[in-house]
Amino acid sequence: MKHTCFALMTTVIILAGSAVQAQVNQCAKRADVLERLEIKYGETRQSIGLGSNNSVVETFASTETGSWTITVTQPNGLTCLVASGQAFETLEQVAKKTGSPV
Repeated sequence: MKHTCFALMTTVIILAGSAVQAQVNQCAKRADVLERLEIKYGETRQSIGLGSNNSVVETFASTETGSWTITVTQPNGLTCLVASGQAFETLEQVAKKTGSPV
């Protein structure tokens, strides 16, 4: 799961720079965003990562409904919605040992 989440976050980080700028109306104070995700959608944080520009990328999801949201919180504290959707699933994957054959 970690590899899948990190791959997804890497993609989001690359897109986030332009997406966040284009979706300024999708941004608010972090506490307000988290409260809305939890109360309205039942979503809780499932993963977190740090972007190269010191932004925090997080995935929130509801294991009951399958809804998910990816947010980016900028160093100034502004949290922006980057993507959302349905059919969220967690994956259990065992990391391969270094040097082992594929």
